[in-house]
Amino acid sequence: MAEHPEKPRWIDLARKELKDKPVESLEKQTPEGITTHPLYTAENLEGIDFVNSLPGISPFVRGPRATMYTVRPWTIRQYAGFSTARESNEFYKRNLAAGQKGLSVAFDLATHRGYDSDHPRVIGDVGKAGVPVDTVEDMKILFDEIPLDKMTVSMTMNGAVLPVMAAYIVAAEEQGVDQEKLAGTIQNDILKEYLTRNTYIYPPDPSMRIVSDIIGYCSKHMPKFNTVSISGYHMMEAGADSVLQTAFTLADGLEYVRAALNAGLEIDAFAPRLSFFFGVGMNFFMEIAMLRAARYLWADLMDQFNPQDPRSKMLRTHVQTSGWSLTQQDPYNNIIRTTLECLAAVLGGTQSLHTNAFDEAVSLPTDVSARIARNTQLIVQEESRVTNTVDPLGGSYYVEWLTDQIVKEVRKVINEVEEMGGMAKAIVEGMPKMRIEEAAARRQARIDQGIDPVIGVNKYPVEEETEVDVREISDSVRDEQINWVNRIREERDDAEVRRCLEALTQCAESGGNLLEACIKAIRARATVGDVTEAMEKVFGRYVATTQCISGVYAGEYQDDEIIKTIRKRVDDFAEKHGRRPRILLTKMGQDGHDRGVKVVATAYADLGFDVDLSPMFQTPAEAAKMAVENDVHVVGVSSLAGAHKILVPQMIEELKKQGGEDVLVVVGGIVPPVDYDFLYNAGVAKVFGPGSMVTDSANQVLNALEQNA
Repeated sequence: MAEHPEKPRWIDLARKELKDKPVESLEKQTPEGITTHPLYTAENLEGIDFVNSLPGISPFVRGPRATMYTVRPWTIRQYAGFSTARESNEFYKRNLAAGQKGLSVAFDLATHRGYDSDHPRVIGDVGKAGVPVDTVEDMKILFDEIPLDKMTVSMTMNGAVLPVMAAYIVAAEEQGVDQEKLAGTIQNDILKEYLTRNTYIYPPDPSMRIVSDIIGYCSKHMPKFNTVSISGYHMMEAGADSVLQTAFTLADGLEYVRAALNAGLEIDAFAPRLSFFFGVGMNFFMEIAMLRAARYLWADLMDQFNPQDPRSKMLRTHVQTSGWSLTQQDPYNNIIRTTLECLAAVLGGTQSLHTNAFDEAVSLPTDVSARIARNTQLIVQEESRVTNTVDPLGGSYYVEWLTDQIVKEVRKVINEVEEMGGMAKAIVEGMPKMRIEEAAARRQARIDQGIDPVIGVNKYPVEEETEVDVREISDSVRDEQINWVNRIREERDDAEVRRCLEALTQCAESGGNLLEACIKAIRARATVGDVTEAMEKVFGRYVATTQCISGVYAGEYQDDEIIKTIRKRVDDFAEKHGRRPRILLTKMGQDGHDRGVKVVATAYADLGFDVDLSPMFQTPAEAAKMAVENDVHVVGVSSLAGAHKILVPQMIEELKKQGGEDVLVVVGGIVPPVDYDFLYNAGVAKVFGPGSMVTDSANQVLNALEQNA
C-alpha cells in the first residue's frame, strides 16, 4: 500500500510544531515492548488479515456475537461476598434490585484453601475477604430467595472447587432446581494459582485431574454451565503486562483443552462452555486491543483441534477492572480510573463486567462505594450510547494496528511455552512466574521514579489525606461461623458422612469422577474441610518454593543517585553493626497475593539489604520463629485481606516469647488508615499503605533501625 499522499506535508507541519525536533521523538515504548507512533494511516494496516472481519464470524476480533450490545448489553456482574452467608445474601438481593444482572461470589480465604472456619490456620481469615462456606447449609443461605434456575452465578473458586461446586449443585437441588437448568461459571482455573494467586491445595497433576473431572461431569449433566473460566486477571494484578496476560492465559486454556481431550472428551462437547476472565487497567487503547487480540488468537489456536461447532473457537470473557491501579491517596480519583477501565472493557467487547469500588485500596467496599461502582456500568450502558453500534472502534488505524502488534508479541511467548512442553511444564520450570515478577518490579521502579504517573501519588499529591468510610468485618464472624458448623456436625449422620468420605478417598486413589463423589459427601453434610482432607490423604498438600528475583528493580531505576544514597546508608549500617540490615518479609494467613511482598523483596535486595522471604501462609508463631532463627533486624508483614488486626499483634507477642523483642515490625499493603494507630499501639514501627514508594520505605526502615540501635 502506498504511503498517504499528504504524509510528507504532515511531517513538515509536525517538525515545525516540534521546533525542528525529529517526529520520532514522539514515539513511546510501552511496557509490552511495543513502540507506538504519533500518527497512523491506512498504510499501517497493510497485511493485517482481520481488518475486514465482521463480528460473530471467526476469528471474532470484532466480537463473539454478530449484534453484540445492540441487542444484549454486557452482564453487570459485581463480585462480592463478605462476613456471613446471610449478610452476603442480603447484599446480593439489594444489588439485584438496583440493576445488577448476575451474581459473582467471592469466597473467603479459608474456603479457598479448603479449611473449615474453626481450623487454627485461618484464625484471621474467616469472612474477611469473602463469604465463608463450610457446608451446603451456608450455600443454601447464600442463595436464599434467589432462584437458581433464573440467575446466572459466577463462582471464583479453584483450590476447593470440588466441595464448593458440589455445595452449589446440592443447594440448587434442595431449592428444587435440576442441574441441567443451572447457568453460570465456575473458575476452575488451577494453573494460574501456581503462577500468581496461590490459593492452591493439591499438587499440579491431581489438580489437573480435578479440572478434567468437572469439565466431564458438567458436559454431561449441566450443559448451560461454563466449566472453566481461564483467568488472566490475577496475572495482571501480579504485574503482567497485556502481552504476558494474554499469552499465559491462552496457554493455560490450551493446557485445559488438552487435558479434557486426554480424558476422552470430544472438543465440541466442552469447548463451547469454556470462558475467560481478563483484567483491564489504565492503558486504555492497549486494553481494548488486548481483548480483540485474545479473541483472534484463541480462534487460531483452536483450529488445530478441528472443531466443527464454531462456538468452540469463540472466546467469551468476563472482565474486572484493576484493583492494583486503585490508590489510597486521593481515593476519589479511583472512580475516574474505574470508569476509564470500564469503558475500555466495553469497547474491547467483554460479555460481563465487574467494576471495582473506589475504596478497595483500603478495605472491602461499603454499600455506598459498591453502588457507585455498579452505577458506573449502568451509566456507561444506558446513557453513553456506546451500545448503539457493534464494535465502534473497528477500523481505527491505531486500534487495529495495536491489536496486530499484540498478536505478534503474544505468539512469541506462546511458542516459547509450547517449546517447553506446554504451560504445566513451563510453570514447574518457573518461567511464567519469573516473567510476571520481573514486569512487576520494572513497573514499580517506574512509578517510584515518576516515569509512570499516578495522580495523587507521584504527581499532584494532596497535602491532606481524604478520609473515607471503610467496611470492617467483625472478629465475631468467625465465632458465629464456628458455632454454626458445629451445630451442623452435631445434627448430621456421622456414619453416612464417613462412608461418603471413604468413598471419595477411594475415588481419588483408584479413579472415578471426583465431583460426583463430592456431591454425595456434601449432600450428607460433609464440610469443605472434610472433603479436602479426604482427597489430601491421596494427593497431599502442595507447598511452593519461595524465591525472588534480583537486579530488575535497580536496573530499571534511572536516577542512580537515589539507589547509591540508600546503598551508602546500608553500608554505613553494616560498618557500624558488623552486618547489613536483615529483613524478613512474610505473609501470614491464607492470602496468596504476593505481588507486593515479592516486589519489596526484590527492591530491598537491590538496595543492599539482606532479605529473607518466608514461605506462604505462615502463622504468627511460624513467622516469629523464622525471624528469631534468622536473626533479622526487621520483620515486614504484607497484608491484603483484612487480617492485620489479628495476626500482627499475635506475631509481635510471639516474637517476645521467642526472644525477638528487639526485632522491629513494619506492615505494608491494604491497611485502612483508621487502623494505623491500632497497629502502632500494638508495637508496629511503620505502616506503608498502597502507593508507598519502595525507596521511601527503605529510608524510613533505616531511620527506625538507627533509632532502635
